[in-house]
Amino acid sequence: MRQLSPRLTTSVLLAALVAGCAPGHDYDTFIGCRSDSECDEDEVCFIDGCGNPGKDIVVEVVPNPKAGLHAQDFRVDDLRSQQNIELLDPATLQGQVLVQGESSTSGYPASVTLRMTGESLLIPGVRRYHESTFVPQNGGYSLPVASGHYSVTLLATNSEQPPLTSTRDVQPGRAVSLDFLLPDTSKLVRLSGAVVDQAGKPMDVDMEVQALDDQLRPLSQRVLATRLAEGKFTLALPPSAAQRDTVILQVLPTSAASLVPQKLFTVSPRPDRQQTLSMGDYGEPVRFLGRVLNRTGQPVPHASVYLAGGVSGGGQYRSQTVLTDENGRFELLTLPSGPSSSMTLSVIPPSGSSAGYTQRYVNVPRVSVTETQDVVCQERMKVRGSLLKPSDSEPAAGVRVVAEPIEELPGWPRPTVSVEAPRPTDDQGNFELALDPGRYRFDFIPTEDLPIVSRIVLVRPEEDEPSVEPLELTTFTLSKGRRVTGQVNFNGGRMARVSAPYASIRFFRVVEVEGKPSPLLLAQTLTDQNGNYSTTLPAR
Repeated sequence: MRQLSPRLTTSVLLAALVAGCAPGHDYDTFIGCRSDSECDEDEVCFIDGCGNPGKDIVVEVVPNPKAGLHAQDFRVDDLRSQQNIELLDPATLQGQVLVQGESSTSGYPASVTLRMTGESLLIPGVRRYHESTFVPQNGGYSLPVASGHYSVTLLATNSEQPPLTSTRDVQPGRAVSLDFLLPDTSKLVRLSGAVVDQAGKPMDVDMEVQALDDQLRPLSQRVLATRLAEGKFTLALPPSAAQRDTVILQVLPTSAASLVPQKLFTVSPRPDRQQTLSMGDYGEPVRFLGRVLNRTGQPVPHASVYLAGGVSGGGQYRSQTVLTDENGRFELLTLPSGPSSSMTLSVIPPSGSSAGYTQRYVNVPRVSVTETQDVVCQERMKVRGSLLKPSDSEPAAGVRVVAEPIEELPGWPRPTVSVEAPRPTDDQGNFELALDPGRYRFDFIPTEDLPIVSRIVLVRPEEDEPSVEPLELTTFTLSKGRRVTGQVNFNGGRMARVSAPYASIRFFRVVEVEGKPSPLLLAQTLTDQNGNYSTTLPAR
């Protein structure tokens, strides 16, 4: 009988693991199987359990973005040892940018910026981004893009024109149409006003103002409210804004270094009303000093430190980030905290430090200089484990171990960067790395001719009584590999049938992890000058 059923869902496995663990760190956080030996003869142990290594495969190919040949994604129903890839013609987004006139519409004659943000249609979480500034030719445009699902925003150079946003799915080889109709400027709703300080005088720094709807989506472009213009501004909103009872005006400094908060104002969109936006009495700058130590009282150098929170007058402020020196000391400039609120002091030690992410609530008084008590960081959890070769008996030495954060835990921020073990697995296959609380994907990257293997690891925060014991993971066995070779060609549509030299290729397995579609990177490689490639993928 197998130790684990290959058909158990990861959510059931996780529930069983969490429900069965007592305080401390004596629980196994690997989700799914741990060895191919737990699977049927034609299956491999993946992150979501046992599965067919030739199924659920998606290939991403990026031929040459500089030449307008962007990413194309393809499903592979049955992966073969000789797997040629036929690329389609470049996908394009095309259409017209028109502007309404008093009696007719015409092509917009000035410069516009098109921003596209989204992700792959087939590989969840793989981001796509394009931005292009151009002048439509007789109102028309055509842009090569990667395949994906996009939110598309058009910004006219004329700041009186409000932004226009739409969504589109772009398939490989397809030309997708998207037209934009800019409104007649004579019918726009205009909001005018001034940004002032608590005394009703213009701000001594340049500010920006933008109108938002109740979901904080832009209704206007950002416009300047400068010192030279005495803080005055005029916003142009679409004609539909006249039907709204209120809109939100966001005011923020143009420079992150300005010691001025940002603030939201709810106002009526009536064009006949001048809006006076007072930033309130948010106080004078404060030099905030402190020191960061680890649990043993040693300084933590090169840690990132910043303050954020509410200030007097109803605004929000976030200081610039500073680094601690070799003695763990830091100094930053901030605004004082509001009378009924605290600010959050965040400390992020560098990767490789045993000290972990720490937050502290502090009151910043209205004085010129203040020093906080020493910030003692909690320890990052040491995570240890060992790897075996596919034989299930020999240790796997020289394997890189990378922890990629995939989700935050309740009450904790999401870890922001991947963490690699300071050294590959030793001669006994052992590895160790220190992590902040969160859910991670561990990628095991062998140097031998073996495939990348991934697992999910849950790193819990420490209990009230800190434990010095590391999190010990159950020994895990790598998978066997098989060579997959092939050639990447354009299929001879609008482009000549030629090979794709130096194209980037990534193989993913897309599965359900805890009820969410998740991509697992199986291999990545480049084609040679003739468009040929060779890589290693899991096999039984």
